Amino acid sequence: MTDWSGLPKDLLYLIAKRLDTSLDRFRFRSVCSTWRSSVAPKRRRFPGRFPMLPDDNTNISSTSFGFHLSKRTVFLVKSPQMATSWLIKIEEDTLNRKRLIYPLKRHRFDFRKVVDIQNLNICEIGHEYVLNYINSPPNSNFMNELCNLYMEKVVLMHLGSRESDSDGFVLLTVHVSGKLAMFKSGHKKWTILQYMPSPFDDVIVYKGRFYAVDNTGSTVVVDCSRCSVNLVGNPVFGGDKKYLVECKGDLLLVDMHLSIDAATFDPNLDWEQQLAYFVRERTVMFKFYKLDEERKEWAEVNNLKDDVLFLGEDSVFSVSVNKLGVNRGNCILFVDNVYGLSEDGADDDVHLGVGVFDLESGCIKPLGNYPELSKLFWPVPDWIASRTLEVQNQAEEVASLQAHFQDVVHL
Repeated sequence: MTDWSGLPKDLLYLIAKRLDTSLDRFRFRSVCSTWRSSVAPKRRRFPGRFPMLPDDNTNISSTSFGFHLSKRTVFLVKSPQMATSWLIKIEEDTLNRKRLIYPLKRHRFDFRKVVDIQNLNICEIGHEYVLNYINSPPNSNFMNELCNLYMEKVVLMHLGSRESDSDGFVLLTVHVSGKLAMFKSGHKKWTILQYMPSPFDDVIVYKGRFYAVDNTGSTVVVDCSRCSVNLVGNPVFGGDKKYLVECKGDLLLVDMHLSIDAATFDPNLDWEQQLAYFVRERTVMFKFYKLDEERKEWAEVNNLKDDVLFLGEDSVFSVSVNKLGVNRGNCILFVDNVYGLSEDGADDDVHLGVGVFDLESGCIKPLGNYPELSKLFWPVPDWIASRTLEVQNQAEEVASLQAHFQDVVHL
């Protein structure tokens, strides 16, 4: 049998450089002591605090301390014995603390159990970065006092090789004014890109470059060195909200069409519930386009084939039905206020305010109408619960043995 611990260090270094996720690094380092010593246990760390975005029209308290950057990774968890999957998102902050979050939303997921990932098939299918406004001092326990009154999606791109902690990075986000804002490592302030025919809707990293789309569909590539943009896609008029997503190597434009949902007055609801019903937008349709960068045109796409798109509050990603372990593709799952409230006005925790748009029929229905897709989110699979129970039992046995050993020593 091959002795994998005998691989040359140079080869191990080259392999380690291509490990993009913390999960891959964990498994790589678990092989043997030689592999463990060939790669650092953690990815590069980012500053605990970023400066405020400049805006003369924003009334921000003088006690504000900038932004905190958090990374959230969406994982697909599969059972080796069963053809079922579970989607979960894990947030990691600058203090290396991790929290479970609903895959398409920002709400935390209360799951206080231990999962043995060594016996599960886990793969990363997407990630997102989010800037959170901080209004408490960084030298206190500020992470527990994080204020989400201001939160923006941000994309990050590393400069240079992946491994060196000395390599820089660039952040790009949509400023509150609708312009693009860029922050480079080593700088003390953000740079606002003045180019803005229309307010920008979304940003993405695609093939090692920043792309941004405004609310007309006009799409640009950002030149980080010159802090300028170049037009790569002409406008696509019609929809109300534009998103960018990579699907099978192509850059797609997701055009969301909205309508104001008219609701009748219900005296049984309090004023907050009435406001939620009266002041809300309803998604009525999606259109999809593929970028032809040479012609600077968006070509309409009528079929996603065996792919499922996920449109969350801070990211958009695509996954094939084969990887998900489902039969239904050619659809998009998205967060929608209409499906975020139940008939009595309470939060619908089961289906998480998620709608499904089917490209073939052109219909939008609640996630609960598609049990196969709904099970990707909720409830937690039985095989996850059984695995956590096994791990907890093993931990209890170890604790019991340790306590017994201590008693013997004291005797």
